[in-house]
Amino acid sequence: MKKVIGTSIAALMMLSLAACGTTKTAETAASSAAETQAQSEAAGEKGPEDYSGSVVVYSPHDADPLNAGVNQFMEKYPNVKVEVVAAGTGELTNRVAAESANPIADVLWGGGADSLAAFKEYFTPYVSEANDSFIDAAYKDPDGLWIGESPLPMVIFYNKELIEKDGLTIPETWEDLTSPEWKGKIAYCLPSKSGSAYTQLCTMMLAHGGKEDGWNFVQKLYENLDGKIVDSSSKCHKMVSDGEFHVGITIEKSAVKYAGNDTVGFIYPKDGTSAVPDGVALIKGAPNEENAKLFIDFVLSKECQTEQSQSWGRRPVRNDMEVGEGMAKLSDLILVDYDFDWAANSKEEIIEKFNDIMVEN
Repeated sequence: MKKVIGTSIAALMMLSLAACGTTKTAETAASSAAETQAQSEAAGEKGPEDYSGSVVVYSPHDADPLNAGVNQFMEKYPNVKVEVVAAGTGELTNRVAAESANPIADVLWGGGADSLAAFKEYFTPYVSEANDSFIDAAYKDPDGLWIGESPLPMVIFYNKELIEKDGLTIPETWEDLTSPEWKGKIAYCLPSKSGSAYTQLCTMMLAHGGKEDGWNFVQKLYENLDGKIVDSSSKCHKMVSDGEFHVGITIEKSAVKYAGNDTVGFIYPKDGTSAVPDGVALIKGAPNEENAKLFIDFVLSKECQTEQSQSWGRRPVRNDMEVGEGMAKLSDLILVDYDFDWAANSKEEIIEKFNDIMVEN
């Protein structure tokens, strides 16, 4: 059993229908809602306006895509009130565990699947029938305890101007980052502080020797960090863009935000990256289970996935959709065989060993 630490929530947002933004005219939205309602009634099913009550969503997502997704849901289901608790993945999963005897939340939307896998005992199985066939098995828990909603490849982000100035060659692999010329020039976040940095650590290990021998690679990489390690994953791409580091280890969705910026770029490591998805899960004992399932169905729908991709650069999990501009197809990437259970169940041990390497160096 994972030790549960008391947590404080960073933000509690009560979102109402009045806050909903929309690109449709009121007339178009009303017409669309009426049509959907009529179709549902004809089929003997509930229409969007038949749903009422509330749903409590815990989410570590960035504020803009999170708010956009929730507002889009409330536009479609105007009589369902959404309450959002926004905080980091670790804080939220610990809260879910602490509240398990009397759950407050209904849905956990976001957080890497390896993090969710560590807390599977606090989720209940759910298969989104309307969307399940469009989501490949690699992005779903085999027991239905979490569903991937946005794969997140790990990338190397680089500053072209700094690299050209120093006569260096853009790195193409994780292994390249262990070469002497990159010493002190790499932005990497402390894995104990960031879920994405932890996934990056596991990814690099699996690409270089595996669960045991991969530590030899980690040792070489840490020595090349030269004691410079950042305390927030968001700083990795920002500090590279600002010219404080030549390269950074970051996540695709952060790198694509710089599309059109000629001073920076990113590559998918040729020695193997991962595409661990952010997930969504139904919390065991959810007080508002019907609305929780409705929200999960919406997050996985083409409607929501399209908006999240086009407006916020989030990679869709659905296999019937194209990826956004600047993103490579997953089929074109070299992917490691990412072991979710190992990453989840060995996290404390892996973090402790990484911290030991820091102390020793």
